[in-house]
Parts: sequence; structure tokens; C-alpha cells
Amino acid sequence: MLFWIIVAVMTAAVAALLLLPLLRAGAPGMVAGQHDAEVYRDQLDELKRDARNGLIPPEEAELARAEIARRLLAASARAERSAGPEGTSSACRANRLAQAAVIVVLPVVGLCLYMTTGSPELPDAPLVARLADPGDDIELLIAQAEKQLAANPDDGAGYDVLAPIYYRSGRFDDAISAFSNAIRLNGPSPQRLGGYAESLIARSGGLVAAEARTALEQSLALQPNDPRARFYLALGLEQDGKAAEALTAFREIVQTSPAGAPWLPLVNEHIAALAPAGGAPPADAARLGGPDAAAIADAATMSTDDRRQMIEGMVASLAAKLKDDPANLEGWQRIIRSYAVLGETAKAEGALREGLAAFPRAGDGGRQLLALAAELGIDTGRAP
Repeated sequence: MLFWIIVAVMTAAVAALLLLPLLRAGAPGMVAGQHDAEVYRDQLDELKRDARNGLIPPEEAELARAEIARRLLAASARAERSAGPEGTSSACRANRLAQAAVIVVLPVVGLCLYMTTGSPELPDAPLVARLADPGDDIELLIAQAEKQLAANPDDGAGYDVLAPIYYRSGRFDDAISAFSNAIRLNGPSPQRLGGYAESLIARSGGLVAAEARTALEQSLALQPNDPRARFYLALGLEQDGKAAEALTAFREIVQTSPAGAPWLPLVNEHIAALAPAGGAPPADAARLGGPDAAAIADAATMSTDDRRQMIEGMVASLAAKLKDDPANLEGWQRIIRSYAVLGETAKAEGALREGLAAFPRAGDGGRQLLALAAELGIDTGRAP
């Protein structure tokens, strides 16, 4: 009820502001010509006074009286023509229509629009109530968890809730800190160690550095068949240039995974890249422009900006090599994934188009590139 009272008062205030100039414009006034007639009558009275007082000679007074009388008749005729048989001018009628629109049409149209597109029955949602029941609002979930942790910094359950939310929101530094506190307070588990390692890998732009590898190995000690930990460890071997060991590790994941597991397409993609057409795997990652073991070790000690610059430098080097050797399928896969990790979607789409120019859609290589693009959320519609 309070809401409707406020709306009514606001509508009345707006209508009053709009009506005020219209009412002033429509106030009754003299018809055109009446003002001139009044002036000429005043002039005749003044002329009579001057003639009686001898200020004007009789001949001049008579001539002036005749001229003023002529003008008075003309003004009276104009006033009669302006005041038509309807008693009002078209301007007055337009003014009245405008007033009616402000009083009736404007509020009715506004009310209909609100009833159609608004939510008059929606209850109030103050911040305290929204924090108590955040629903699917990620920002409110984060605010709620941070508020609880500020009051109780040793609440391990709070860090368990907050860490994956930070990760999904792209706040990788905060996710690393939250996972680390959850491990410290609640003890290590495959979920906490895997999340911690995955956050480290995401922050480094996809590089499996030593700290992440240690956490993954601890996770495997607790859960030997954890596919996430095994995948990232295999990826670390691939980045170290140990292609044969990486290929073996990826194949072991396939052998121990249930049929139809959601991670199998990505694992098979790496297997196809490491052993194209059933041939021998490449001897090292340097041939593909990827980072070697020393580069990955250095990345673990870099700041976020320095790490990103290093990744961008390696990507630029790989792009230059692909211009000279466009028939490098794994190279195209690496650069597309790198651009996606860096958040450079336009460059990832451009690399996909160039890769499909070398490996058409109909071929096995083109299908692998399209599958990778779909997994990374890259638009494949504009690719040739």
C-alpha cells in the first residue's frame, strides 16, 4: 500500500508541474483587438481633457479625434472577428486537450506499462535479507561467505565454500588463498588439493608449475584414480617436453576411465596431438614452440604480470613458427588454447580460422580443431 501511495503522490506532482504552464497559457485574457480598443478609448478621453483645458486648438483636436475614432473602429472590428461563434479560439481548444492528456492519458498509460512490464507484487529485498538467502547470486554468496570469515577467520567450512566460488569467478589469487586456508584448517583432501593446484595452473596461464605438481601428487596419494590430478600431471609432462611419458600417462587415463566419461574427448585430443596418425610422438616440446621444463620452473617464481608476459612471448614465438609451418596441428591446438587462457577471444578465433585453412573441417585435423574450439567456447560459425 505504501508503494502505491508514493506512486500516486509522485504522479500527482509530475502532473501538476506539467499542468502549471498549460493553465497559465489558457487563462482568460483579452481577445485580439480588445487591448488596442481600450488604448484608443483612453486616448479619446485624454484628448477631450486637453481640448477643454485649451492645450490643443479646436481644429487640431477635431482632426486627432477623427483619426483616433477611425483606429478605434478598426480595433473593435478585429476583436469581433477574433471572438467567433464558438466563443473560443483553436489555441484554447488545443490547450484544453493537452490538459486532459496530462490529467488522464499520462497516468493511465504509465499504470498500464507498469502493470505489464513491472512486478507490483514483488516483495522488498533489503540487503540483509538477500545476504541471508542469496540464492544463485554469486556476488551475494561471496559477500556472505566473506562476512562470515571476517567474523570467524578459522572457519574451515567457510573457506571450503568460498574457494571454488572464487575460482569460478576468475579470482585465482583469492581462490589459491582460500584453498590453502581450507587445507590448513580442514586437512588435505583430493577436492581441496585439486582445487588448489587448478587455481595455480589457471593463474599461470595453463602452466603446470612445481607447486601445482606437488599438490597434484599429494592428491593422487589420497585418491590414486583421480582423473583431474592425473590429467594435469600428464599435461605437466607434455609441457616439460617429455612427450613419450605424457602420451603414456594420457593413455592410462583412457584405460582406467569409464566409457563416456566427460573428460575423455580432451584426453584423446592430447593423445592425437602427441602421436599423430599413429606415428612416434615428438621428442620435445621446443619443436612446437611450447615451454620447456626450465621455463615452467621459472614461471613459478614470477609475478602475475611477468608470468603473463612470458606466456604472451611464447605464444608470439609459436605464432611465428606456425606461419612458416602451418601443417603443425598440435601447434594450432596449443596457440588456440593459449589465446583462450589469456582471454584473447578474437585472437583465438583468428587462430582457429588459420588452422582450419591448413586443416579443413572435413578432415581429422579440422575436426580436432573444431572440438577444441567448442570445448573452449570459441565461436566456430565464422570459421571457414
